[in-house]
Amino acid sequence: MDLLTLARGPLLVGSVLIFVLGMLWRAAGLIRRPTKLATSTPRRLHVQGAIWFTVLRHMLPRAGTRPNPTLATLNPYFYHFGLAFIVFGYAPHIAFLHRHLGVSWPALPDAVMYLAAGVTIISLLVALAMRLMDPTLRRISSADDYISWGLLFLVIFTGMALIDQPSSAYAAQGYSADPTRLAIHLMSLELLLVWFPFGKLFHTVSWFFGRAQFGAFMARRGVRA
Repeated sequence: MDLLTLARGPLLVGSVLIFVLGMLWRAAGLIRRPTKLATSTPRRLHVQGAIWFTVLRHMLPRAGTRPNPTLATLNPYFYHFGLAFIVFGYAPHIAFLHRHLGVSWPALPDAVMYLAAGVTIISLLVALAMRLMDPTLRRISSADDYISWGLLFLVIFTGMALIDQPSSAYAAQGYSADPTRLAIHLMSLELLLVWFPFGKLFHTVSWFFGRAQFGAFMARRGVRA
């Protein structure tokens, strides 16, 4: 079995299985967490509105301990949206999803994808620089932060290293590419899938629910979160 066959077969199946089971396990853990029932009368009536207000408010720049709260708040949007563009907008990725899941949609132009990839790489480098240069961030950072960053960067870097022709040419060739580079890119993705449920990358799922719960908790007590 060659490297590409291994990456497309057992490693892909195994990593997806670990990803799905890991996400279910983490979600079940959140649901099973003990909660104290609120018996007091809510001091604010519009608790649902407070939930959305809290979620949206924490998406905006806020003054705090960081020297540049605007950059610290906005920079994650660049790599989050950039990653979404790359994963769901690039023609070979859509073909990959169609082959395995049977779903597809129109791809974005290559120029848009290259721009999204460039912005994402720069944004990730800025995030790493901020983590290393900000004394507070550096002190509270753990191995999880650096592993998560490294795996994200590795997937994007190996994907960019794979591109040597327009996506239309890949389509004409049945989306075939250099076997070794493609295998390395797939294996980097599989490492990310295995790590995702168990590291801080899980915050992409849990963040909204955590903020919503916090907003509801504070609203019942008449406090704006």
